[in-house]
Amino acid sequence: MREPGFWHGPSSLNSHLLKPLAALYGAVAAKRLHRKGLNAGIPVLCIGNYSVGGAGKTPTVLALAKLLGELGETPVVLSRGYGGELRGPVRVDPVRHAASDVGDEPLMLAGHLPVVVSRKRADGVPLARSQGATVILMDDGFQSPAIVKDASLIVIDSERGVGNGQVFPAGPLRAPLRPQLARTDALIVVGDGTAAAAVAAEIAAQGKPVLSAHLKPDEAVVAQLRGKRVLAFAGIGDPTRFFNTLRASGIDVVMQRAFADHHPYSQAEIEGLITEARRDGLTLVTTEKDLARLRRGGSLPECAKQIVPFGVALEFDDKGLLRKFVADRLFKARERP
Repeated sequence: MREPGFWHGPSSLNSHLLKPLAALYGAVAAKRLHRKGLNAGIPVLCIGNYSVGGAGKTPTVLALAKLLGELGETPVVLSRGYGGELRGPVRVDPVRHAASDVGDEPLMLAGHLPVVVSRKRADGVPLARSQGATVILMDDGFQSPAIVKDASLIVIDSERGVGNGQVFPAGPLRAPLRPQLARTDALIVVGDGTAAAAVAAEIAAQGKPVLSAHLKPDEAVVAQLRGKRVLAFAGIGDPTRFFNTLRASGIDVVMQRAFADHHPYSQAEIEGLITEARRDGLTLVTTEKDLARLRRGGSLPECAKQIVPFGVALEFDDKGLLRKFVADRLFKARERP
């Protein structure tokens, strides 16, 4: 879906008219948070966000997977496979599966570590454990009570914060903010903006860690694109952030095309973008997640091979604080009866 503009703007008539529906949705979501879930038998770390849309969750999963590897752990990602047709449980195979099977995020992540997709998250736990998991990394699922979490790390974009602070559909929140804050174990603020300052202050006041992080572009790709004129396109939660990251990296973005989050590109759309880029002498650039949606049978179709994927990695300002938090949570989880 494409986010309505009023979610991240001042109070509007649209938001006001949707408040009754938002109140009902929020009440159901808040009540659901209290349900008891399955004990996975191994530590479960959940990477989630308060709102719908992009915040940097996928790079956070990869950063935590790397940290867990340094700690001697074997993480396996557990995802619902949003946008995919397979209900699972199934281990994602980048050679055999396409984004239409398992979702774009799981397919992208599976290039780095084991990923299990299961529409019912609890059903995916046995398969994750059978893959040798010592820790389950839940990609999303903060608002789901299906599995007991040993830590919930919430990612928030410093430029967008929680938008207008309203619950869906009046705003971007997946549930009322107060109960979400109470269940947050650590907050990860991505970027240097100030829109998340109030939320960060509340988490800090609870004595919980607030971690600052930044998305760092792949230097090799930046070097490849410098001096070139670019047509950038993206179908993610916040395409504008992607375009701004390109420009902040010194890349000349001449044209940009934004699509809805998880947009399933047709061949005609890709060929249209290629034609447009050729006509104006531009280089096509997109996100790694968007490119994953174009893969078939483990490779890109011929028409998409000229598209440059712009990779980013999440870097924490205080990695030691993150390491201590994760190690402490793993220790406590293993002490639990």
